Amino acid sequence: MTIDWQKLAASYERDLLTDLKTLIAIPSVRDVEHKTADAPLGPAPAQALNAMLEIAQRDGFDTFNVENVAGRISFGQGDTKLGLLGHVDVVPAGDGWDSDPFVAKIQAGRIYGRGSADDKGPTLAAYYALRLLKDQGITPKQTVQFIIGTDEESNWYGMDRYQATQAMPDYGFSPDAEFPIINGEKGISSLTLTFAAQPTSGHTSMTAFDAGLRVNMVPQAATASLTGNLPDDWQAQSDAYAEANNVKISYADTADGVQFTAIGFGAHALEPNAGINAATHLATLLAPWVDDPAGHLYLQTITDHLHNDSRGHHLDIAFSDAIMGDLTASADLFTFRPNGEQTIAINVRYPQGIDLATIQAKMQQALGDAVTVSITEAGHTPHYVSGDDPLVKTLLQVYQDHTGHDGREQSIGGGTYGRIMKRGVAFGAMMPGRENVMHQANEYMPIEDIMHAVAIYADAIYRLTQTEAI
Repeated sequence: MTIDWQKLAASYERDLLTDLKTLIAIPSVRDVEHKTADAPLGPAPAQALNAMLEIAQRDGFDTFNVENVAGRISFGQGDTKLGLLGHVDVVPAGDGWDSDPFVAKIQAGRIYGRGSADDKGPTLAAYYALRLLKDQGITPKQTVQFIIGTDEESNWYGMDRYQATQAMPDYGFSPDAEFPIINGEKGISSLTLTFAAQPTSGHTSMTAFDAGLRVNMVPQAATASLTGNLPDDWQAQSDAYAEANNVKISYADTADGVQFTAIGFGAHALEPNAGINAATHLATLLAPWVDDPAGHLYLQTITDHLHNDSRGHHLDIAFSDAIMGDLTASADLFTFRPNGEQTIAINVRYPQGIDLATIQAKMQQALGDAVTVSITEAGHTPHYVSGDDPLVKTLLQVYQDHTGHDGREQSIGGGTYGRIMKRGVAFGAMMPGRENVMHQANEYMPIEDIMHAVAIYADAIYRLTQTEAI
């Protein structure tokens, strides 16, 4: 049977965009400060999950809700279970948007809004692939289970609860990365540097330093407050630094000194080089001026060990694997108070061949006794599915047939739900060569890419489920 998947997919564009606008309008950021018994992750993630399940119910699918933190959409029949794993939670909007991040905007063939690319747009593309198959009367010979999470951007609580109460699929993919395929995912962990108490007085003292929204986001903005004697030409130095390093630096008088603000460029921590870390730049500017022992240690540590070093060379943790590539280290959360918290949270993505205990030990040795390195989130170990697996071969063939481009194995620093399944990968929906705007201001996804993904996913599900097992 010859099926024009692209033509069929195109017929759903209006409906898909309507549903995507509905999901984008829900600011589904983890919000445990406002959690309730019915919304353990806060009201908005639960609202987004129920909105997604209601879309499926509207279209005649069976659904199941797990404690308002995860859900399942089922299609087909068979003992073998193919899993599709997406998520409807998002990272905080942050600053720098040209429009309301939670009001979808269509412009120049793109749909803008937080979650348009990560992961509400791709999740809906996979869902509409199921709807397409159902509307065409195609019944899979396996049970397709589309599992929706609500905490992928943080601690995966929703998927943890799903696994604790439900059987997981046998194999499958997550539409939460890029084509042609991601069959290798680095380990993901977070470590915190805690600074030992030091004297806080000096000719020039730092009274505050703050940056970062999430431990998986390169900080776009940073602020610091100084008191005491600044260099005579501090304004000229600040302006020159900003111009030379592609950051914006502003300053304002306070009651007892000057507050500095740096603006860089936010990015996903999976590739720190895609962003401009406002915090490490601000620290590098201020470090030569600050001489109070506490502030100086904090700033000099950033300058010497974290600034412009995404591969961890100055932390003595640089490591690379032939399949998965480089270890990356992204300093993402910063808090400094002279007589209070003094911490830096670092997100580390590491390939197979090195373990978290070794990373912690090497960092501790590099930083010395004045800083304590602790593991605050053990996260996930590296995950790899062989290129010889029929799942990988089938998905790469589908991609090649629909794009005309050769499929190839890839590994990433990002973590997707694909790694939950032993035979799990990530498959789309970002096309090769596209700008990666996940976790950034003005996040968007080209509408043609969303619809192309619908066709690819429909064909992939069709091919994978034409037999009772693969």
